[in-house]
Amino acid sequence: MSFNIALTGLNAASSDLAVTSNNIANANTIGYKESRSQFADFFLSNAYGVSDTAVGGGARVAKVAQQFTQGAISVTNNSLDLAVSGTGWFTLAKDGAISYTRSGQFGTDRNGFIVNGSGARLQAYPPVAGTAGFDTASLSDIQLSTSDNPPNATTLLNTGINLPAEASAPATTPFAANDPTSYNNTTSVTIYDSLGTAHPANLFFVKSGTASNQWTVHTQIDGSDVGTGTPITFNSDGSLATPSNGQIVLPSYTTSTGSNPVTLTVDLSSSTQYGNTFSVNSLTQDGYATGRLSGIEVTQEGVVQARFTNGQATRLGKISMANFANPQGLQQLGDTSWGETFASGPVIRGSANSSNFGLIQSGALESSNVDITKQLVNMIVAQRSFQANAQMISTTDQITQTIINIR
Repeated sequence: MSFNIALTGLNAASSDLAVTSNNIANANTIGYKESRSQFADFFLSNAYGVSDTAVGGGARVAKVAQQFTQGAISVTNNSLDLAVSGTGWFTLAKDGAISYTRSGQFGTDRNGFIVNGSGARLQAYPPVAGTAGFDTASLSDIQLSTSDNPPNATTLLNTGINLPAEASAPATTPFAANDPTSYNNTTSVTIYDSLGTAHPANLFFVKSGTASNQWTVHTQIDGSDVGTGTPITFNSDGSLATPSNGQIVLPSYTTSTGSNPVTLTVDLSSSTQYGNTFSVNSLTQDGYATGRLSGIEVTQEGVVQARFTNGQATRLGKISMANFANPQGLQQLGDTSWGETFASGPVIRGSANSSNFGLIQSGALESSNVDITKQLVNMIVAQRSFQANAQMISTTDQITQTIINIR
């Protein structure tokens, strides 16, 4: 009996050493979670239960449990390296199989899909066209497009300027863009046509010599007049009076690039007539040129965006996060990934930086949560346990030998 009990102790200690060895081997594995041996004793029983004087039958490994504590976050400056700070798993898909991981070492494959080292694709909620939302009812792969971002023609020019109230009418009439004595002030901005070609647009402001608080705005695109000039007036408090909505709708301008005609609205609603200084407080337009992919950005909420050289950003998806009622019930699949089981409970999906889910840190990785010092101590304890059980077998052998030698 003692032989068998000591043998179970040897087996348990050997398993403990194997678990410790595996932890130490994966001390530098990104996203690895430490394992811990859980032991239990057992008794040989019959239909009437265990006797009060029964001696235990030894020890056994009840479970090798994963310890899902947070690993240290290390910065890598690679935008596709992702770390979860808090609870939650990344969702992966490969050949129709879904798995979950804390390892955020992602890159792209030949088709532009975001994948991990084993080729599993990162899953995300696809963006809903025409809105700022995402379809949280479905999962999709994230694919980076290498095509150019299409241009957008300028349609609105927001102009916030201050015209000097004490200005006098220009010395020269009529207005001529090439004669600085025929206008009071000017400013310029670059606008874009439907093909993304840039065009210089100039605004000229001419003080009226016949009516107080009245100016005329002349517009040129590519050095050509657009319209014949539009009068604007200001109230006695310096605010814009006319046009009442502050907008000047210019005639269509036909470019030489073959684009659609440029139809431009100049919004002067935030313009004023104060003091004696001309100033441009704001001058913005809503168009942009063609853009090339310049980088990928991942927000703390898991929104993946492609950034382009024209300053635009395109949403590619929102990373799907997963959680479980019983993470200890997850099945280890290797490659620092886990699979859903009956014991883990059904997957709970959500988004990063929301309730029950941590935030995503781009350009960082979650290191293994293995504490080497702790593992070395565990190794010593398991070694001593193995030696003690081996000594128990030796002692039992000596006792048995003594009994055999009785004459």
